[in-house]
Amino acid sequence: MSEQSGSVLPPSGFDAAWCATDLGKYRACRYTYEHYSLDSLPPLDSNQFTGAFRWLGDAGGPIPRQVMKLNGLARDLSAKGLTLPRDFVTFQTSENLYGSLDEVSVTGCWTNLSEPLPSPVEPGAFLVRFFRDQQDCVIWYLYLRPMSEAFVVYSNLDYEFEYEVRRDGEETQTDLEDAEEQRAAILWCAPSFEEFAHRFWVENRLWHAVNNRDLPRLEPQLQDYLNYYAPPGAPM
Repeated sequence: MSEQSGSVLPPSGFDAAWCATDLGKYRACRYTYEHYSLDSLPPLDSNQFTGAFRWLGDAGGPIPRQVMKLNGLARDLSAKGLTLPRDFVTFQTSENLYGSLDEVSVTGCWTNLSEPLPSPVEPGAFLVRFFRDQQDCVIWYLYLRPMSEAFVVYSNLDYEFEYEVRRDGEETQTDLEDAEEQRAAILWCAPSFEEFAHRFWVENRLWHAVNNRDLPRLEPQLQDYLNYYAPPGAPM
């Protein structure tokens, strides 16, 4: 079995962390969210990340309005020499996948696609916002580079808003011209969209199980994930 965890190195120039909430007594969180080091996370079986999301069940048929939206986004990116990853398109256009992260989120996160946004740290690279906290504490993006695999980053900044404010000649929360400041504001968290979606889905389902005292009925993959923090027989 091939595993992925914090040993997967982020692209050069990006710090890495996983932004999430607590898992009850198994993993503490001081605020709504915590930045957890990737080395502290349970490893994932990379063999399951085929782009089909089998771990969520049958993908279902296409959603016409979503197909149109993703086709438009793909055209915009193609003009910039970029392509959307296949796993992302599958998730966003399939009736049994789309919205599943919104449904499981314990902090009110929701799907919200943006147009391509220029990376503030790398010419030719672009961000596509796809998921955000209800109070914008954290926002997740696809990070797209020419001739390179897309990966997932997160930030406390809504770059669509930042660019709009700057176009209007108003002051922004941050200096978009300061590459060092922007690199500190963007953190790498997953090498693919499917891996991000899987870990988010697992952890949010575990939160419900832990807080609703439903642990005896956990599926094996969720139990294995929790066992990483509290192996059977270990004192808590």
